[in-house]
Amino acid sequence: MRIARFSIDGNVAFGAVEGDKPDELVLDIIKGIPFAEFELSGTKVPLSKVRLLPPVLPNKVVAFGRNYAEHARELGNEVPDAPFAFFKPSTSVIGPGDEIQYPSFSAELHHEAELAVVIGRMCREVPRERVKDVILGYTCANDITARDVQRREKQWARAKGFDTSCPLGPWVETDLDPSDLTIQLTVNGGQRQLGRTSEMIHPIEDLIVNITEAMTLLPGDVILTGTPAGVGPLAVGDEVSVSIEGIGTLTNKVVKRG
Repeated sequence: MRIARFSIDGNVAFGAVEGDKPDELVLDIIKGIPFAEFELSGTKVPLSKVRLLPPVLPNKVVAFGRNYAEHARELGNEVPDAPFAFFKPSTSVIGPGDEIQYPSFSAELHHEAELAVVIGRMCREVPRERVKDVILGYTCANDITARDVQRREKQWARAKGFDTSCPLGPWVETDLDPSDLTIQLTVNGGQRQLGRTSEMIHPIEDLIVNITEAMTLLPGDVILTGTPAGVGPLAVGDEVSVSIEGIGTLTNKVVKRG
């Protein structure tokens, strides 16, 4: 099931996305929330009539860096022996079609296409064999990074946590095997990144075991799983799209921060 979060006539709701052709997609409005048992209302609205929002509003976004060997090498970094985590605040999250605001304190903004895992229930100290039980589904993410700030400040709070630095969407796909999916990114229609999730150094199971050893994850929390090689600069006016096999495409435009 594809679960979207959307607004229509000033109201916010979740809906199940139905249909195959992009111009014929409809939303069956969900009674309740997707983190508990819910029913489909049978009330359907065309996707073209709503505004898609970030598919979830996470309490926290836990991101794992350098989880693709070629990406680590392209930036001159060692491949980590263990998962390497950092955070993006909830205020960094935007949805499909929302604007990425180029921060005034950076002159080198980069894109990073990533598979995002959406947590479906409260969990802590999750054993590897139970990881699938705590996952609601998967969506596309773009870990927008102020690369010059990242290098200069050595830690990543400002470089990766600024407002609008975490586009998510377009929806959550709940029925998906994430182990070997094509992940790609284009800027203004030209391909920049192309990889497969099977190239991850540490698979999703290891990432969730690692972080839940330390902290509780809540429903709607998001795990970013790393980016394949090919990261590069973005400029004001660029349109950047992340596409992941079996999920869909997340598109955002870069604008000057007002």
